[in-house]
Amino acid sequence: MGNILPVYKKVAITVARAQGKYIWDLSGRKYLDFISGISVNVLGHRPPAVVKAVKDQLGKYMHVSNLYTDMTQEKYADLLIKKTFPGKVFFSNSGTEANELAIKFVRKAGEGKNKFRIISFANSFHGRSMSTLSATGQKKFHEGFRPLLTGFDFAKFNDISSVKKLISPRTAAVLVEPVQGEGGVYPAEKTFLRDLKKLCLKHKLFLIFDEIQTGFGRTGSLFAFQKYGVRPHILTLAKAAGGGLPLGVTVLGAGLEKYFTYGSHGSTFGGNPLAVTAGLATLRTIDAKMLKRVSALGDHFMKSLSKLAPRFSLIKEIRGEGLMLGVEFKKAVAGDAVAYLFGKGILVNACKDNILRFLPPFIIRKGDVDLVVGELAGFLESESAGVK
Repeated sequence: MGNILPVYKKVAITVARAQGKYIWDLSGRKYLDFISGISVNVLGHRPPAVVKAVKDQLGKYMHVSNLYTDMTQEKYADLLIKKTFPGKVFFSNSGTEANELAIKFVRKAGEGKNKFRIISFANSFHGRSMSTLSATGQKKFHEGFRPLLTGFDFAKFNDISSVKKLISPRTAAVLVEPVQGEGGVYPAEKTFLRDLKKLCLKHKLFLIFDEIQTGFGRTGSLFAFQKYGVRPHILTLAKAAGGGLPLGVTVLGAGLEKYFTYGSHGSTFGGNPLAVTAGLATLRTIDAKMLKRVSALGDHFMKSLSKLAPRFSLIKEIRGEGLMLGVEFKKAVAGDAVAYLFGKGILVNACKDNILRFLPPFIIRKGDVDLVVGELAGFLESESAGVK
């Protein structure tokens, strides 16, 4: 246990098993999981349909290389295109890699034209490789890794005028999260994304949506771009894409594949048969009924949290979409809230020192929401009384 690079601030739990919406530790204590592997386990832990599909695949093969055709990849790509927009799919292993390809695409399409700059946004998060880190608009992630890659400009989220000011003859694309997740659960305004699309069309820029965290039903629609009514040229996905196994996906709109020829990109493990099988089973399970349920639960969660705001002055703002919600405090107490709820058998996450994030699986019930909100109220009462 002492030989793992200490880059994670771990919660004091050693996982023994997980099922549905719960995780059990080695002592047998049960925890309600309201972070779902950071938006990965949207169907909960070990959903039967996914487990069965993976077991069946294990009986066939685990890895064969992308030099050969895997029909599950083909089926998953076909379904993704059907559910998103016409184009081509590339499978990788993570959200970072999905965004890496999007960035490489921009460079490839602008090669020889001196058109390569990408407008990203302050407070964004796009990954940990050097290019995706360079595209991330949070200085705390840059510390220790400079010099970063050049070619990235940062506009203000939800401010179209700040985007317009950055456009130059060298600008090639705009990269945006419909909801900034790691940044603190900040949803884009519908008019902002619509104006962004118009601006991209006017200046012939590629619009890239990073839906690593919002994809696969998290906001109440299968993909957030559908909820906003704005279709990007490129869509990047991960998290829930692999149904609990590592998988990244980049969807390039129709015609954009012309910039990639044999050998111009690749991945040894990208689209691993087990991960693709799990992802396909997950996507098949997320139907209209489940999406309606996510929206209803999200509305109930938002209303329940909003009732806390008038009671506790420590709350600055409550925001989010679907089952992706954040509570911002006026002080840096999010870590204390995580610890308090952990003590009550509830797992949540602090994405910033003053922002609590909720990403529960879609299988939760209203009673689970009420329990979490009630315990959060208990924390706020203890803070108000000066008790930790």
